[in-house]
Amino acid sequence: MSSLKIYILLIGIMITWGLNVSVIKILVEHTQPVTITSLRIFTASLIVCLILYFLGLIRLPKKNELFYVFGGALLSVVFHHYFLAEGLSKTSATNTGLILGMGPILTVILSMIFFRKKPTIIRFLGFICGALGVSFTVLAGSGGIHSINLGDVDILLSILSQALSFILINQASKTMDPRLLTGYMMLIGSFILFAISLWKEPDGLALLTSAPPSIWVGFIFSAVIATALGHTGYNYAIGQVGAAESSIFLNLNTLFSLVGAAIFLNEAIVPAHFLGLIFIISGVLLGSGALEIWILQRKNKGISA
Repeated sequence: MSSLKIYILLIGIMITWGLNVSVIKILVEHTQPVTITSLRIFTASLIVCLILYFLGLIRLPKKNELFYVFGGALLSVVFHHYFLAEGLSKTSATNTGLILGMGPILTVILSMIFFRKKPTIIRFLGFICGALGVSFTVLAGSGGIHSINLGDVDILLSILSQALSFILINQASKTMDPRLLTGYMMLIGSFILFAISLWKEPDGLALLTSAPPSIWVGFIFSAVIATALGHTGYNYAIGQVGAAESSIFLNLNTLFSLVGAAIFLNEAIVPAHFLGLIFIISGVLLGSGALEIWILQRKNKGISA
């Protein structure tokens, strides 16, 4: 698949992921968060396995791939979705979307740590901007530094665990199709999440019977479109263009999550949210290396001319 098609695919995924923040917020308000999340991920895993079957990609993982399968299941599914669901039950979709926008910067930072790359001055400035953006966002939703919302901390842990998983997926893609890896991670992760829900939310399944029918429309969208197709497509893109370059598009997730929160949840967007968004976007452009690449391309065109 060409780079242009990969980029179009990533933009479409970001639209669904951005809207999915509001959908999950609605789901966790009407159900027990971990229970509904485990069922949502399990449903998504069945869809992914069905896709893999028709593509002829199903095979057992090799011995040296088991680390990536179980590591990815814990980071990308259990930790990421557990903290996301818990966080959304305590904080707003607006704050969640903005904090999730830190994903690209965290991915680049982790890539530098694990692959021993030193940050340039421009990238270092990007990391600072990103941190400031999240700080403004958290304070905007909590009302001040003395009352920081613990839900925002959960969301930050959620995106950190996902960024770590992107590093694993990038490495695993050298020998294993990312789409197959996604299926295994979701299936294993959903069972672990369900076990946690039985311990943490013993009445979770019983409460599902009282959920309004409209909730299940959101459930299908979240499980099938955003989670199954979205994560399969995104992990495929990581294998094609790399973790750092794919993560740049996560910034669009931030934008669409803000739009979704305003339209579907009627959440107020205060000036501090816009300030946080500006700093996060600046952080992504600087910290991801996108600005450096653009400057280099301009210089090369000038030399060739």
